Amino acid sequence: MQQRALSNPKIEAIWNSVVVEGHGDEKGRLLGGVKVKNVVSGEVSDLKVSGLFFAIGHEPATKFLDGQLKLDSDGYVVTEPGTTKTSVRGVFAAGRRPRQEVQAGCDCCWHWLATFLLMPP
Repeated sequence: MQQRALSNPKIEAIWNSVVVEGHGDEKGRLLGGVKVKNVVSGEVSDLKVSGLFFAIGHEPATKFLDGQLKLDSDGYVVTEPGTTKTSVRGVFAAGRRPRQEVQAGCDCCWHWLATFLLMPP
């Protein structure tokens, strides 16, 4: 799968980097881009995107969301039961507790569909 992604001309791998900030589109309604910091050089660049997926691993790396989305006592994003909807309209979360990767993959697919089917233009 890694080789398929790397050989796809529509996918650009950005190595040694972390997302440090997200910002809205021109209308301020949707994600318009992210600031990406190269951890080797320290350089910060702006990357225009319309979607973003964070893989948070076995320990939730959700500290950057504190105060913006509802989190549970363990730091996981709280979703509306049976959906991927979070406490913020238009923000979806996919995944489960550790070792439930198959369900997380299904959630990702549902999130993608929900974004286009449930959000008004």
